[in-house]
Amino acid sequence: MSTIAMPQPTASEAAVRYLITNYSPKGNKVGWLMMASILVEAWDLYSIAFVLIFIKEQYNPDPLMLGLAAAGTQGGALIGALLGGWLSDKIGRRVMFLITMVMFIVLALAQAFVPNVFWLVVIRFLLGIPLGSDISTGYTYIMESMAKGEREVMGNRWQFMFAVGEVLTIGVIVIFLLLDIHHETLWRVTLGLGALPALIILIMRHDVPETAVWLVQKGRFREAKKVAREMFNDDLAMLPDQDAVVPKVSTRAFIADLKKDPIRWRATIYGWIACFAQGSEFSTFAFYLPVLFVMVGVSSVLGNNLVTMGLFCFAAVSGWVGPLLTPKIGHRGIAIAGFSIVLASLLVAAFALYTDNTILLPFAAAAMLWGHYWDASNCMTIPTMVAKPKYRGTASGFAYMFVKLPSFLAIFLFPSLFAAIGQANATLFVAIFPLIGLLAAIFILPEVYGYEND
Repeated sequence: MSTIAMPQPTASEAAVRYLITNYSPKGNKVGWLMMASILVEAWDLYSIAFVLIFIKEQYNPDPLMLGLAAAGTQGGALIGALLGGWLSDKIGRRVMFLITMVMFIVLALAQAFVPNVFWLVVIRFLLGIPLGSDISTGYTYIMESMAKGEREVMGNRWQFMFAVGEVLTIGVIVIFLLLDIHHETLWRVTLGLGALPALIILIMRHDVPETAVWLVQKGRFREAKKVAREMFNDDLAMLPDQDAVVPKVSTRAFIADLKKDPIRWRATIYGWIACFAQGSEFSTFAFYLPVLFVMVGVSSVLGNNLVTMGLFCFAAVSGWVGPLLTPKIGHRGIAIAGFSIVLASLLVAAFALYTDNTILLPFAAAAMLWGHYWDASNCMTIPTMVAKPKYRGTASGFAYMFVKLPSFLAIFLFPSLFAAIGQANATLFVAIFPLIGLLAAIFILPEVYGYEND
């Protein structure tokens, strides 16, 4: 491959700025394809919650092993978010997309054939690595394949996709229960079925090209021109027809680069705080569901699944409405509204528990879920969007790490706290997280809707 000396920095920078400013190449198609991968993660994260009872019935593991079976994917995703984001910047977005889906197909199928809980824990931990990697890579792809404004609405739809994934997962399990399928067959087939949407997404992604922005950043101008011609019908005349030798980007420089711009730095700090806050409030939400079920007289497995499906159908509406409101009220507006609703809902729930006025609890739980799907909508979008293109994979991975960390910790720490201090006190404790998110949205987050960074 012939190369030339690196041209003036303004050539590649101008090309990146030009691409980001002017084009939304097949934007919705690419964006929805990236969002579709969230269905795969939602299937795995949520399906285990509904089949753990059958795994416990068969193997009777100790609580630690059962907890690890549930949390293993979260722990693996923590590693995958960091590793995948870094690799996305190093070897490309498309390569990482294909690798992660292949890994998920193999590991999802492997879950269905584990001989014991120990191997289920191992497989699920490994499974989390491509899941965490895929989300961070997907956000990078969206930010580089869609025009400003549109990319933010699409990025903010990830919570809607999680809700859809939850409803689909419960729907399949409900059908299995109604068919009275043997419990061992039910949990093995349910976990293994995650490979099916992954296979479909892999086939659909196969022809998606590498992003032109990443190719320009790597000095692969000939490929960038080819992709731009195919996707935008534009030859990127500002670039030479030969590749260039580009100095390697130091990932360690990511934080230092952010600190150079107060807006990007504050927006990123907010994104990390919001990721942790929303991850914490949602991970602990599950502990309120049994209280809600008992209140409405639900005790069967089928009944629990149906009530949960209803809650997440409601959540899906919130997840769809939030992104549509973002262009009107901005990222700050949707964040402030979301965290405020969650905070108020938890305070009402605490009051209901302290006063034994439990009729308020279902309404508080529903309102909390609505607010959560707003405050969580942009916590991944913002850090990925404001990062420079050469750091976007790393930025997305860092942000997703702050989602997965509280999810992993909550499974181990919160049950003990819930049992030790009681429902009402635990509810007040959880209210700390939306309060932190709300204060961060008010005092740290600058309005960055439509932000443009080259």
